[in-house]
Amino acid sequence: MATETLKSNAGGATGLRRVLLDNGALSALVVLLVAMSLLSGDFLTTQNLLNVGVQAAVTAILAFGVTFVIVSAGIDLSVGSVAALSATVLAWTATSQGLPVWLAIVFAVGTGIACGFVNGLLVSYGKLPPFIATLAMLSVARGLSLVISQGSPIPFPDSVSNLGDTIGGWLPVPVIVMIAMGLITAVILARTYIGRSMYAIGGNEEAARLSGLRVKRQKLVIYGLSGLFAAVAGIVLASRLVSAQPQAAQGYELDAIAAVVIGGASLAGGVGKASGTLIGALILAVLRNGLNLLSVSAFWQQVVIGVVIALAVLLDTLRRKAGATPGASTGAAAGGGKKGPQVLKLGIAAVLVAAVVGAVSFFNNGSSGTSTKIGMSLSTLNNPFFVQMKEGAQAEAKKAGIDLTVTDAQNDASQQTNQLQNFTGEGMKSIIVNPVDSDAVGPAVRGANKSDIPVIAADRGVNKAKAATLVASDNVAGGKLAAKTLAEKLGGKGRIVTLQGVAGTSASRERGKGFAEGIKEYPGIKVVASQPADFDRTKGLDVMTNLIQSNPGIDGVFAENDEMALGAAKALGGKAGKSVSVVGFDGTPDGLKAVETGTLYASVAQQPKELGRIAVQNAVKAVRGKDVESMVKVPVKVVTKKNVADFS
Repeated sequence: MATETLKSNAGGATGLRRVLLDNGALSALVVLLVAMSLLSGDFLTTQNLLNVGVQAAVTAILAFGVTFVIVSAGIDLSVGSVAALSATVLAWTATSQGLPVWLAIVFAVGTGIACGFVNGLLVSYGKLPPFIATLAMLSVARGLSLVISQGSPIPFPDSVSNLGDTIGGWLPVPVIVMIAMGLITAVILARTYIGRSMYAIGGNEEAARLSGLRVKRQKLVIYGLSGLFAAVAGIVLASRLVSAQPQAAQGYELDAIAAVVIGGASLAGGVGKASGTLIGALILAVLRNGLNLLSVSAFWQQVVIGVVIALAVLLDTLRRKAGATPGASTGAAAGGGKKGPQVLKLGIAAVLVAAVVGAVSFFNNGSSGTSTKIGMSLSTLNNPFFVQMKEGAQAEAKKAGIDLTVTDAQNDASQQTNQLQNFTGEGMKSIIVNPVDSDAVGPAVRGANKSDIPVIAADRGVNKAKAATLVASDNVAGGKLAAKTLAEKLGGKGRIVTLQGVAGTSASRERGKGFAEGIKEYPGIKVVASQPADFDRTKGLDVMTNLIQSNPGIDGVFAENDEMALGAAKALGGKAGKSVSVVGFDGTPDGLKAVETGTLYASVAQQPKELGRIAVQNAVKAVRGKDVESMVKVPVKVVTKKNVADFS
């Protein structure tokens, strides 16, 4: 559409200017590229730009499928979960069931298409709003992924894992797959009957039906295509992580929708194209990559990304409004009528630059100007334990006079992989990683190994790659200690419930395993219920409230972290610490206060600040060529009211 506004006699420079002004998303991308290049000398390198392409690939492939749905005035919230389910089906059928890889791939792709068809059936024939239908599928697909995998990652077949590798040692396969899926999307939208049907249905569904289109059947195909693209995205994502993660791609549906809208599509339907969607996905990837390189605080990154997305969409919205005014075309013909809108667009572009520059200026973690730069990727900062680990690391870094950049992976193995790749491309002297998953982090750590960057594993180990040292507490041993403490408090008899962490995470698996092994030694103790509460205090409150209804006579509770334990104690009310003993894990400040007041009977303390401090110490030693131990154990201790003063 942009080319239709160009004058036939326009020069190359004028044509480029018009293209940029008439495409808000493209303008925003160019502005971001220029801004990031000026702000970081590490951004505009071949390796980093390839990193951006790889990091955009999964979102872009998902977004291409979502484009079909949005163009037809629908919405698909299930693509992230469908991607995880498809990858899980592939890994499970190829490993546990022993099917040939090619047949496992067929099953995986078929799973994605089937999920899409179910969405289409619910929307077309069930008359459910697309939001509700796909929200239901989001939950169903994620649940099936957890059921099939039993909450644990499944290794990916080596032949399929090659999708996460490179060709010729430099060209990433995910980028090639992204481009191929983009071309397929463009052809479907512009050159096929179903593509024209999408625009017709999105423009006016009733008019499309009256003109002879079989709208219901077309919607089946449209949602089926979305499921197909989600399956491909899931396979690419899992190949990067060399394992199918049941909790992978959480929240990716929102990124996919954002990419489509940023690219110029309308949520009202009838408008959208593949090139715009690709640009939208690249904008998101450039933002995350650049903010990592610029050491912007992990907490502020989400704010900056949200603001820039809003500005990018606003820029494109104003372009559309300006183009829709009666004087717009006349002004264009006259050669001067569009100066006002163009100035406005350039002004918004300037605000976009200011947003990025301002974020870096005010929210940057700060660079000490030293030559020693260390990156630290934490699995999440939405948990007091890891916040304390960050504080301990930052205090030690300040003491040692080094520049420490801390990022938040938000319990997303793929996002953590991206962060480690960014650290490697930026040339960090050392990297500290607290893995979301020990297997999934392997490929990114191997990339750091190739660049001779020492990697320090914190709290959780790294599999299938080399870590200079592991600084950790023993989660399994901690779980056994918790079992012993609770059983002895109950006198070896009683009914207890357990609250589990985020399904599939190594911390939850290891703590749960240790507790299960330890409680076997007390046959008088019966575990009457075990339910996940995702390491979250609110969910711990809700889950415990429900369990009390079905198990009113419980004597004890073990929660795999203090946050869930505190939620459980709130649900128990006056029973907590009296008739019901609650044991937590982590030794967080709030947990220790609850132990001191008697609300919690005990907490297994891991001393997270000490973990962070020792991790930085070992990173500095590795950078300076000093020997480091292969494993550094931070003592795990049971904290009760008797010894809580020693920890507080």
